[in-house]
Amino acid sequence: MDIDSYDAGDAVEVLEGIHLAQLVAGDRASVQHFRIEPRAIVDTHSHEHEQLGFMNRGELVFTIDGEEQIVGPNDSYVIPADEPHAAENRSDDVANGIEVFVPPREIPPWVEGGET
Repeated sequence: MDIDSYDAGDAVEVLEGIHLAQLVAGDRASVQHFRIEPRAIVDTHSHEHEQLGFMNRGELVFTIDGEEQIVGPNDSYVIPADEPHAAENRSDDVANGIEVFVPPREIPPWVEGGET
């Protein structure tokens, strides 16, 4: 068994106001923590990973197929692999939570030498 501890200093600002930290990666899934500052935007993108998330604090507006869906505290969500999606924090509060990626992002794209 591998054990790792999260420290807020582990997060990397991958876009303006978007902070991500790889928590752990196994053979079949990886887990990351996200913190999204007020008014920050994650532009439309897609990836091979199925993305499962849990919103711990705050609120995000996800846009998928032109439809907006609000995810708030204690909400969970699933974004299928290869599904174009975007997210935006339109509130005045920080949004944060945990996401699981299947297959794992062994080296996330924001780490030097990571996947694209």
